[in-house]
Amino acid sequence: MYAQTMAERGFLTIAFDPSYTGESGGMPRYMASPDINTEDFMAAVDFLSVQDNVDDDKIGIIGICGWGGMAINAAALDTRIKATVASTMYDMTRVNANGYFDSEDSEEARFAKKQAMNALRTEEYKKGSYSRVGGCAELPVSADAPFFVKDYSEYYKGRCYHERSLNSNEGWNSIGCQSFMNQPILTYSNEIRSAVLIVLGEKAHSYYFGKDAYEAMIRDSKYASNKELLTIPNAVHTDLYDNLDVIPFDKMQKFFEENGVC
Repeated sequence: MYAQTMAERGFLTIAFDPSYTGESGGMPRYMASPDINTEDFMAAVDFLSVQDNVDDDKIGIIGICGWGGMAINAAALDTRIKATVASTMYDMTRVNANGYFDSEDSEEARFAKKQAMNALRTEEYKKGSYSRVGGCAELPVSADAPFFVKDYSEYYKGRCYHERSLNSNEGWNSIGCQSFMNQPILTYSNEIRSAVLIVLGEKAHSYYFGKDAYEAMIRDSKYASNKELLTIPNAVHTDLYDNLDVIPFDKMQKFFEENGVC
């Protein structure tokens, strides 16, 4: 929807399935990878750069949720990217290492998670098949469930259910995010020279990811002047997935055009 809407506003856009998912290749299926998913963005820039109808000096990227963090990492690596928007972003390395709201931020908690995952790796390699973690909770969600659980289920199981969506159905590979635990992807974000806009919902459970990412990006940075944090009043995490009345497309268009993406 982001790609379609930006195309309607005059941009040439490409949307891709990340490696190991959807129509993209990669085995085993339903894996996530900090390096490969960053490379997905850079490979998209490769592709766009050689198209006859593309000015390769005017390329920008948009990342949503977990891919917001990956987009920032791509911007730190790929000097061809002129501007980046990270919308309702997650820092996947942080949530996998420390749990939600850093509730598992201790060596012992991480060791226990690694033990469990590695035991599962051995078991499933012997079987030759991989389990899935399960998608979002079925509707209706228990009244005492955390708000973000309800938010995700209303989106993935409700208004945007899709028969081939990972989160609508069986979810990711059970060991699919293990490598995120000790590979912080935002380490060099304060070296990004190109423009970055982080868009967050005021009431999103994920707000702290984007706020802290923005603060790290401008801290002790010579390139802070073209970095922006935009908070959308009253918006929750999934409002920035599909709510056309909430997603700030006017701002995004202006941001890209002012920073050489057009």
